[in-house]
This record gives sequence, C-alpha cells and structure tokens, in this order.
Amino acid sequence: MKGAYLMSRIEIKGLTKIYGDTVALDNVDLSLEGETIYGLLGRNGAGKTTLLNLLTGKTHPTTGRVTIDGEPVWENDSALGNVFYMTEPNLYPQSLRVRDVLKWTAEFYPDFDVNYADELAQRFGLNTKKKVKELSTGYASIFKAILALASGAKILLFDEPILGMDANHRELLYKEILAHYSEKPKTIVLSTHLIDEIADLLEEVIIIKKGQVILKQTVEDLLASAHTVSGEASKVDSYIQGRKCIAWEQLHNFKSAVIFGSDQDRTLAKSLDLEVHQPELQKLFIGLTNS
Repeated sequence: MKGAYLMSRIEIKGLTKIYGDTVALDNVDLSLEGETIYGLLGRNGAGKTTLLNLLTGKTHPTTGRVTIDGEPVWENDSALGNVFYMTEPNLYPQSLRVRDVLKWTAEFYPDFDVNYADELAQRFGLNTKKKVKELSTGYASIFKAILALASGAKILLFDEPILGMDANHRELLYKEILAHYSEKPKTIVLSTHLIDEIADLLEEVIIIKKGQVILKQTVEDLLASAHTVSGEASKVDSYIQGRKCIAWEQLHNFKSAVIFGSDQDRTLAKSLDLEVHQPELQKLFIGLTNS
C-alpha cells in the first residue's frame, strides 16, 4: 500500500548541460514525486542518459540544480544514498565474481537485501560464481537489475534495463519490478526504447526531445487525449481535416491515423464507416517526437 514507506521527491530547476557545441539538456524544470513509476522516453540523443547522470551527480550541470528531498545531489552522499542507478554500461569490476559484488554493494546500501538478491539470482538463473566479465549481455543486465531491486534505495533509476535479455527474462523482470513496487512503493524511473513492453507498468511519462521536456503526464490522461481512426484512406483524410494528426500509416487503400488533442467524433467516424480506438503508447510517443 502506498504511504507505508518514506517518499523521496526530486526537484530539477533550470537544468542545462552543454558539451562543446552540443546542448544535451536545455533548461529543464521537472518534479518527480515519490511512489510513482515513470517512463523516461526519448529518441537516441534526446538527453535521457544525460538527465539520469545529472540526477545522480555523475556529471555536473552547466547551469541549474537537482535536489532530492531538498538536498543538492552534487557531492552529497546523504542524498545519493537514497538512489540506485542501473546504468546501461556495466561499470562493476570485471574481475570480481557476481556474489562478491552483491556483498560489496551491501556495504554502500545499508538496506541491501542479500537474501532477496540470492532469491532473484535463482529465479533468473544467474550463476553468482561467475565473474562479471564472463556474463553475457543479457545476464549482465539481469545482474544489474538484481542489484537495483535488492538495494533498498527509495529511488531506482533504470537506463535500458532489459538490454540483451530474452523475452522470458524481460517479462519476469517487468513482473518483479511491479511486485517489488507494490510491496515497497518508491520512485522508479524506467528509460527504454521498448515502450510497448513497459506501458502497463507506467503511471506517468516524461518525453524528452532535443534536450527539452516536451511532455510530463499520467499515462491515463495521455492516452485519453488521443485516438486512432482507421479505414478507407480517403475517408480517414476527411475525418482528420482540422485535427492534429501526429502519425499515420497507409497500406494500399487502408489508412490509420493518430489524432492528438482533439475529442473523438464517433458520429462522424460512424458516418464514414471508420473504426475509432485508443492508440498504443509507443505510437503516440513516435508521433509526438516526430512532429
């Protein structure tokens, strides 16, 4: 049940990061409330990983600030002790065995649950006797995800958490994240390109485009603000006149279009013999970041 655990609030004010001539993040203002699962979505190079690195003090902003529960994150072990960041690169000592990394991580996270980590390793089939460098890409992702879930941190950040995993392991991880969150609500941020796979986990989405946050909204409200119409191409064209069409697909004389920010007109759709339904989150994301 929500509220049983202490919440952590992340505040981002005027956050900008510039690398040479590249503006990786541009004057971002953002608040992340506790006890919420966020999807951090953006195309390659949009600024997602830069934002996560700034949230965890791995890099210093050009301007702006990040605070966790009012404390700045830069060079602040107290604030960062509440955060576990599962990075896309495997940054753990390659010569160590997995079981030794589990013990080593427990030294930095006092609430680290070794028994839970061992249980997850068994369920995922992770051989903890192996050295980190011996893990396949998929099992390296499993290893890092187990560290995050068992850390006991109040804020979990996942950057491409399912890299290299097969479908069974991805499904198992999604179910475990949701079960873990239900038992111990916390702030979770998932950044991945497989949007449709995580759509059912997310409560809110944050979409970044060219270093700027273009949308922060609950999944429910976002999906309610759009609809898809499909049918004969010329009739779909008639329906979308005067509406904001952010994406469309056409195969021969059949066309499907995603409309954003306009109410459904089921009477018109019915008269044109068109089908109206809710769009997929991934198609909405593609349309919003392309338009």
